Parts: sequence; structure tokens; C-alpha cells
Amino acid sequence: MTGEPPPTRVTVTRDGPILIEGPVEVVLDDGRVMRSDRFVVAVCACRRSRTYPWCDTSHRRRTRTAPAPDD
Repeated sequence: MTGEPPPTRVTVTRDGPILIEGPVEVVLDDGRVMRSDRFVVAVCACRRSRTYPWCDTSHRRRTRTAPAPDD
């Protein structure tokens, strides 16, 4: 054992947020720093979130591109 802290785990989800083991600081493109002390943080990857950079599941609210099947 080298005494180094374990690496931070980042999980990229399909069609969803990027999950990062927290706490984390996210530096936005305008230089602002956003901090979360949660043990797992969902970072928005689609930029639809009203709470960007945190995911608010806005990626789930997509318009239907194919017509609904007839019942």
C-alpha cells in the first residue's frame, strides 16, 4: 500500500448523467466553481438541466420521434 488515496470513480451512463463519487467541485466554462458534498454526484451531460451542472433528469423529457403504435 502506497498511502495514496483511491482514485475517484467516474461512471458514464448511456443517455444520462455522468456519475462521480463525491464530494466534487466542477469548474464551469465561465470560471464559476460549483461544489457538491454528496457521496455520488450526477453531472448533466446533455445541458438540458435547469440545475446545471447537476442533473435534474431533464434528459428523460424528450419528444417522441416515432409515432405511437396503434392499439
